[in-house]
Amino acid sequence: MVESSYDGPKFDKSVDEINEEWVVSLMKWQEDRKVLHKKFACMIIMKAKDIFEKNKSLVDVQREDEEEITVCGDIHGQYYDLLNIFKLNGNPSKNNPYIFNGDFIDRGSFSVEVIITLLSWKVLYPNHFFMSRGNHETKNLNKLYGFEGEVKAKYDLKVYDLFSELFCFMPLSHCINKQVFVTHGGLFAKDGVTLDDIRKTNRTKEPGDEGIMCECLWSDPCD
Repeated sequence: MVESSYDGPKFDKSVDEINEEWVVSLMKWQEDRKVLHKKFACMIIMKAKDIFEKNKSLVDVQREDEEEITVCGDIHGQYYDLLNIFKLNGNPSKNNPYIFNGDFIDRGSFSVEVIITLLSWKVLYPNHFFMSRGNHETKNLNKLYGFEGEVKAKYDLKVYDLFSELFCFMPLSHCINKQVFVTHGGLFAKDGVTLDDIRKTNRTKEPGDEGIMCECLWSDPCD
């Protein structure tokens, strides 16, 4: 049920109605510190989950030699930084693809706005907008670093549970043109891990304390 007082972005029947104009209007609505209606937020989460579910744990990305792709690191709930990235580098499109490499949420005050925006671009351009899971796309850190509380304040526990389910379907890594390996964490405790090993890794869970999934999310470089 959408209240008659709600005058923000909406779609009549299906999230498939989303176009670039709709996502731009969403970004402007959220820029004014207004929250997308719960009904539409849930529909976007569910649609994005369906898209991620069809991926392997490692996604191969192919670009022509003269074509560019932008890889972005942690956003951590800094919505206005995200808007500035798009202002400087252009909105996502088939000719301006992006990979966002995890840690979209926690720490900052606008994690909901960040993740809803990114998922909306993913729904619009599933083959040109990519998202890897980071170590903060997990229940343990969401409880400690703010995302759980923010979602409950802006929506409710049901929406938080939908986000948690969605995160379990996000890929762990991407590989661009079989040359550039992109993952949130780092390399592996054991030698000999192959791209195919990552492709076959079961990611539809919360990460454990060891193994390929854990290291894709957590293995920060150190001396």
